Amino acid sequence: MTAADPPHLLSGQGLNLALLRGLRARRARLGLTPEAHQRIAASRAVVDRLQAGEHSYYGINTGFGALAHTRIAPGDIEKLQENLILSHAVGVGPEVDPAIVRLMLLLKVNALALGLSGVRPVLVDYLLRFHNADLLPVVYAKGSLGASGDLAPLAHLTLPLLGLGEVWMNGTKRPAPEALASVGLAPLRLHSKEGLALINGTQFMAAHAVHALLRIEDLIRTADLVAAMTLEAMRGSATPFDARIHAARPHPGQAETADNVRRLLAGSEILPSHLNCGKVQDPYSLRCVPQVHGAVRDAVRHARAVVEIEINSVTDNPLVFPNGDVVSGGNFHGEPLAFALDYLAIATAEIASIAERRLYLLLGGDTMGEKKLPKLLMSDTGLNSGFMLPQYAAAALVSENKILAHPASVDSIPSSLGQEDHVSMGAIAATKLLEVVNNAETVVAIELMSAAQALDFIHPLRAGRGIEAAHAEVRRHIAFAEADRLFHNDIQTSLELVRSGTLLAAAEAECGPLL
Repeated sequence: MTAADPPHLLSGQGLNLALLRGLRARRARLGLTPEAHQRIAASRAVVDRLQAGEHSYYGINTGFGALAHTRIAPGDIEKLQENLILSHAVGVGPEVDPAIVRLMLLLKVNALALGLSGVRPVLVDYLLRFHNADLLPVVYAKGSLGASGDLAPLAHLTLPLLGLGEVWMNGTKRPAPEALASVGLAPLRLHSKEGLALINGTQFMAAHAVHALLRIEDLIRTADLVAAMTLEAMRGSATPFDARIHAARPHPGQAETADNVRRLLAGSEILPSHLNCGKVQDPYSLRCVPQVHGAVRDAVRHARAVVEIEINSVTDNPLVFPNGDVVSGGNFHGEPLAFALDYLAIATAEIASIAERRLYLLLGGDTMGEKKLPKLLMSDTGLNSGFMLPQYAAAALVSENKILAHPASVDSIPSSLGQEDHVSMGAIAATKLLEVVNNAETVVAIELMSAAQALDFIHPLRAGRGIEAAHAEVRRHIAFAEADRLFHNDIQTSLELVRSGTLLAAAEAECGPLL
């Protein structure tokens, strides 16, 4: 991103995962479409007209939650909004990744751009200035129930606008007044409805969902690649990837995975070398890669559809309509996201689960043909433990994922003296999903370094062109292991190859983009 680049204009509509991936990659600046600006101003005019009238309107001239029936005097409305942010900033636990905070700012602006929240344009401008200057509020990961909005994390997102709390500036944590001064802003004084509009919303959950989905989309393609490398190293069969099998059970993800593996195997010398061996069928972790990885793809497809609706929605309450109606509802409730986030955790845990089983197969070795695959992927075992312990680490992460995959959305604890008597716990689903993704990426990385080690024993017979390109990329960073060494370092290097997309890019340069 440079100052000369035109900003991407948000309208409240049109966001999708592909667009957000591009905006994130180039750290794009943001702005508002003229139509969005007009909608925001018109919505604010309604609030200004209603707040001094004789009728009570929730969030405009009343208290909140259990205090929704308490009328607030006109002179206290600004203080009420400030108190709302202060009282709700009760986040605890670790700090949220600044990349997710940046997404929260973007998604909050997009929701306000639909013009149903009654805020002033200047408030949206503050959010845009923070985003574009990369002033990222310190937000804490725990404290949201995922209903009535992500109240605690969004309150922390708001604090620096008021000159309170802290932000990350150029990699350093600074007090909020310094952040405001750096962009030439004074602390914002909130007007009626604005505090509520800022903290009512699902942007914490939604930003986590976007961040996780982008990583899972990359991970599932990488998992296809690593599975294909293991298949070659184990001298497995390509027959289960025959397109006719998957046309007979036409789940989209299943066909996509099978297509990826077929293209990765193209040009293989290893596969023809054992056509007449005595093996009849491979274990499920090899044979059923299309069915398992494919089911993950379809879960991602469903979650993406839910998330793309959510990030183009108004999740505030009440909503201020152009005709002057102020309507209370429950669009802040996180149940749609909570279900999708839980589903993603289950699906992503399965990527790791089947990868660990393939890894375990690699350790068993085989004596097929002239090329022998030694047990524990090392010739001199006994003196050396070989790749035994990396599998232990993978097994530990898979076990942890089984615990983390328990759905958060099945729980609810009433709050606000019973006014908020059913909540989604979607924020918990969001944060534990990231742990599942971290673990799954690591397990696939351990399978990768192990499959690369195994493939070296099968050379000079060559695997498919895409697989050999990926193997060469691994060897540029991780040497073949003749003896035991500090495998922790190899795991971290392999993980970086998985997360950075370097491995995938090397394979795709040979076999074309994977689905």
